Amino acid sequence: MLQRFAERREGIWEQSNSQLNPSFNPRGGGVLSDALPLAELKRHATPAFFPYFDKTMKYRTFAAMIATSSVVMLGLMYLNTYSLDHIFWSETRFYMAILMGATMATVMLAFMFGMYKNKKANIGIFVGSAIVFATSLFLVRSQQTVDDVSWMKTMIPHHSIAILTSERANISDPRVRKLADEIIEAQRKEIAEMKQLIAELEG
Repeated sequence: MLQRFAERREGIWEQSNSQLNPSFNPRGGGVLSDALPLAELKRHATPAFFPYFDKTMKYRTFAAMIATSSVVMLGLMYLNTYSLDHIFWSETRFYMAILMGATMATVMLAFMFGMYKNKKANIGIFVGSAIVFATSLFLVRSQQTVDDVSWMKTMIPHHSIAILTSERANISDPRVRKLADEIIEAQRKEIAEMKQLIAELEG
C-alpha cells in the first residue's frame, strides 16, 4: 500500500532521491552521475524509508487516541448525575480521567506492541504513563489541590448520584425506602446549601 501511495506521489520520490544524492535531477531523466535510479528507489522502498508515515504518524495517532479517550471518559463520569444543574467541574473527576488515560496508554501499547517499533518512544510512554498515573492517584487520594469551592463542586455531582440511585432503585423493604427518602431529602438540602455558598464565594 505504501508503494502504491508513493507511485501516486512522484514528487515525494524525487525529493527523497535528491536528498540521498544531490546530483539527482528529476527533470532530466532521473539520474545524473551516480544517483540512485528512481525505479530502483521505488523497488527497494520499505516502511522505514518513510519514518514520518511509519513512526511519527502512528505515535501521533496513539497520543490523540489516548487524549480523546480521556476527555470522553471525563464526560461519561457525569452521566449518572440526577439533573443537569448538578453538573459542576470536578478536579477529582479530572484527575481520575487522567489516571484512566495513563492506564489505557499502558494497556493499549502492551497489546499493540508489534505495531509500534520505536523502542525509545515505547519506553517513554510506559515511564511517562507510570508517572502520570502515580501523580494523578496522589492528587485524587490527597486532595491537596482541592479548595473550598472545588470541594463543593466535586460534592454536588456526588450527592446527585445519591439522589439518582436512592430515588430510582427498585426498593421494596419499607425500612430501606424510608432510609432512601431521608438520603434524598438530605442530599437535596446540602446541594442547595453548597450552590449558595459557591455563589457567595465566587461572587
